[in-house]
Amino acid sequence: MPKMTAMDAAVSILVDEGVKVIFGIPGAGILPFYQSLMKSGRINHYIARHEEGAIHAADGYARALGTVGVCSATSGPGASNFVTGLYTAQVDSIPMIAITGQNVRAQLGKEAFQAVDIAEVVKPVTKKSYCVKESAQVPWVFREAFRIAREGRPGPVLIDLPLDVQRGEIEYDPEIDSRLEFIKPSPSPPKIRRALEMLAAAQTPVLLLGGGVIIADAAEEFVQLAERLQIPVVTTYMGKGGFPPDHPLYAGQVGIQCNTRCGNQTFLESDLVLGIGCRFNDRHTGTLDVYTKGRKFIHIDIDPLQIGKIIAPELGIVSDAKLALQALLTAARESGLSPKPSPRVQQLPETRRQLARKLDFDQVPIKPQRVFKEINEFFDEETIFVTCIGLNQIWSGQFQEIRKPRHYLDCGGAGPLGWDLPAAIGAKIARPDKLVVQVVGDYGFEFCSEELAMACMYKIPVLSLIINNGYLSLIRQGEKYGYNMNYEVSIWYDGENKMIDFVKFAEAFGARGERVEHPQGIKPAIQRALRWMEQHSRPALIDIIVERETDASMGASIDAVREFEEERTKEKKKADLRAA
Repeated sequence: MPKMTAMDAAVSILVDEGVKVIFGIPGAGILPFYQSLMKSGRINHYIARHEEGAIHAADGYARALGTVGVCSATSGPGASNFVTGLYTAQVDSIPMIAITGQNVRAQLGKEAFQAVDIAEVVKPVTKKSYCVKESAQVPWVFREAFRIAREGRPGPVLIDLPLDVQRGEIEYDPEIDSRLEFIKPSPSPPKIRRALEMLAAAQTPVLLLGGGVIIADAAEEFVQLAERLQIPVVTTYMGKGGFPPDHPLYAGQVGIQCNTRCGNQTFLESDLVLGIGCRFNDRHTGTLDVYTKGRKFIHIDIDPLQIGKIIAPELGIVSDAKLALQALLTAARESGLSPKPSPRVQQLPETRRQLARKLDFDQVPIKPQRVFKEINEFFDEETIFVTCIGLNQIWSGQFQEIRKPRHYLDCGGAGPLGWDLPAAIGAKIARPDKLVVQVVGDYGFEFCSEELAMACMYKIPVLSLIINNGYLSLIRQGEKYGYNMNYEVSIWYDGENKMIDFVKFAEAFGARGERVEHPQGIKPAIQRALRWMEQHSRPALIDIIVERETDASMGASIDAVREFEEERTKEKKKADLRAA
């Protein structure tokens, strides 16, 4: 049996598992791994400016391609800076391998320099975490880590490697080693038949597309099922892009924040919901008794522990989403089930049009809604958008039209500020053929903004559109309506309306920046940015100054979403009448 270092074996396994890219930061505690990475020369490494940026970039890479993301960091604070990224990947079901260095085994548990027990720290936010104590275990741990990350509901795995374990020599033959197999669960045929019977008997059923459908690469089968059964489709926020927004069966998104009015209305009119690959998250359901009242649920999910966790379904089916949809399609064809569209279904495109929120505003300062009108009109269906928490994300979720899966990347469950820039960089590396656009708030951009250096250094052209209202605007809105205050949420310098000069910030890194203050200037600025990016292969940002006090439609339950813009228009009309 050939002998090699444990890290040579580890890198050989990474290559065999299909890893082409690693995002990370070398440090003293992980240098043997980096030495093997250098010797191999078969994996591209991108050095981040913060470990959180590295793991978010690996996350974006994984989401854009549907593969396992890989990141690496040294021990102590390097490893602990991965925690937020692991949490984000876990809650959004993203397969990830995080590799961390560690002090030597003899120093574990002795408060030695940079020797935090990261494997224990991250247990609640990973599918599995290892601190490898024997060099000979390294190949088996790495193989099992990839199996666990991919199997069932995908998620992150952390491998912590003490220095002396990394340096150890082992017997390992890559010629006879291979990936560990795993099985995707298939649905129970009787349950599939029961589901179709329930759908056929329902008066106003809806199909609910969750993020699990996109993860399973099953969007095409979902469209086929909806067309076969002529049932309206609603999506969760994580399912955005899984169903064409202009399809005659598309009603919209359901939620108390990232919603559409037609989506919520169609859901509330339903008597049966078939949810596939969804978690029934609180931002989706809102008040549960409103969400569940008057309707039954069929829940299909690959994770048995998701079924009944929040919603008690009439029928639960444990299955891979793609296999379940294929089984439903086959059973529908065999039974001859192919109903004609009901009047409710035929009316759906017009209902969607009538309930669409207004985007066409012309005033200055620019209304945030107008920015998204320009985005929808300018970019094509091949563009990948990346966004993160804030009113910018809620507006994006409500207004943006995404026509393809894996073309809208968002951190839905954790919502860490700063996720989107490194995730956009990772997505661009994964899909160099695609234009990648980050939609971000001004405060959110300040988190992980140091990763602009990574994009410039490696010539990764991503476009950042900053929706700049000088606020922690989601918190400002929460304070306004929940606490009747406006406290410590303004980040423009009071008295002078000074703000961070994002244009100079971009230029300092070697990127391009431009500020826009009029709605007619948005598209020309985008055109200039894209031309510059094509010429220089570097990122660009556009700082769009918008009206500061615009509120996003939201509420505590899906039947009580406040439409603040409509309220504002009505109040203005009343004021005008009183003045007249």
